Amino acid sequence: MNLVAQIAMAAAETEHHGNVALETLIFGVIAAIVFTALALVTLSYKNVANRHSAKAEAFAAKHGKDGHGAGHGH
Repeated sequence: MNLVAQIAMAAAETEHHGNVALETLIFGVIAAIVFTALALVTLSYKNVANRHSAKAEAFAAKHGKDGHGAGHGH
């Protein structure tokens, strides 16, 4: 194989490895973004669920969840 062909093959291989490294980096960044987004959505959902639960407990406490507040003709 002549020198020009060797240089061309080396350049192509280097470019290929560079592209693979770039694709791996991009994939890693995308995966990190997706993971972070899912974590934020999960935390947000838990926060909303906790607030709804607290509101439901407060409502039940205010309106007599044990039945004493019911049936008084209001």
